[in-house]
Amino acid sequence: MSRMHQTDPELTHRLSRRGMLGVAAGTTVAALLGAAAPAQAAAGTDSAAAGKGRGRPVLPPGRLGIQLYSLRDKVSTLGFAPVFAELEKYGYDEVEFAGYTQGSAGPITLAQLKRLARNHGLTPIGSHVGYYSSDPNAYTFAQNLTKVLDDAQALGLKHIGTAAGPFRYGTTVDAMKRAAHEFNTYGAAARARGMKFYQHNHSEEFSFATDNPRVRLYDVLLRETDPDLVFLEMDIFWAYVAQFRFSKRPDGTAAPFEPLDYVLRRPNRYPLFHVKDGESDPSNPFGYRMVDVGDGDIDYQKFISAVTRLKGHRLAHHWQAEHDNPSESLTFARRSSEHLHSLREKC
Repeated sequence: MSRMHQTDPELTHRLSRRGMLGVAAGTTVAALLGAAAPAQAAAGTDSAAAGKGRGRPVLPPGRLGIQLYSLRDKVSTLGFAPVFAELEKYGYDEVEFAGYTQGSAGPITLAQLKRLARNHGLTPIGSHVGYYSSDPNAYTFAQNLTKVLDDAQALGLKHIGTAAGPFRYGTTVDAMKRAAHEFNTYGAAARARGMKFYQHNHSEEFSFATDNPRVRLYDVLLRETDPDLVFLEMDIFWAYVAQFRFSKRPDGTAAPFEPLDYVLRRPNRYPLFHVKDGESDPSNPFGYRMVDVGDGDIDYQKFISAVTRLKGHRLAHHWQAEHDNPSESLTFARRSSEHLHSLREKC
């Protein structure tokens, strides 16, 4: 049983993600694309505010991606082609999938999808797939590992992972060990095909084991997974939500942690990141309200700089912009790119 309240927006997010490309609204292509002006139209706004042209760019060249879950409404109404064309205009280099279908926009093969991305200068870098299901035919790692890896290989992905929490067997120390063992199995199978298996966190991974409340579940997962087989995609927003929620143990004793420190201690385990922003709101049970990248209080100038300044790590990581429910998804994509490209390292 989940320990989260039934109206928990984090749980809602994880469940809704399974049906990434659902039903579409009937709007014209022109109207939908018109909502997001070309990146050049806003030049000098976010960029100027961040000190464009002063110091080395924080964002490494060729490493800005976007999680396509953020654009699911446009993909399902327009198809991948118009969306990829917009992302190319906005200066994106990579895309991370959360489903390979277009919804009502019509069928597409994996070969067509791969070629379409390449034609727009976009590298398919990763994909989110389910962890397990009670349905033996489900498209998950546990039920259909070979098919999942076949499809990832057909797309030329370097990474294949899951956004599902490691809670298949519960929230005890032993439950984490069992999930870690399965992740090691998926990681070995992915590595045999030249890919990296990864898990994307939400905030619950940083909570405490129900049978040993002094132990953080995320620490068990890190310890029990093979660092050569299992990698992590830190969702930076949810990690800071976890800092707000789980800096005290259930008995009230302090257990502070800094998300960035996890990365700096083990940079090789974090090839991918989700760049998602939040505005601090202590009255919110999560401590933040999700907002567009650049509109919140998470210091991405500091976070990205700290990681990319590590020796040999300038180009070792991939930064995927994301918003679970943007008010206008193409506008979110454009503004996120502008903001992240505008950030400069402090001299």
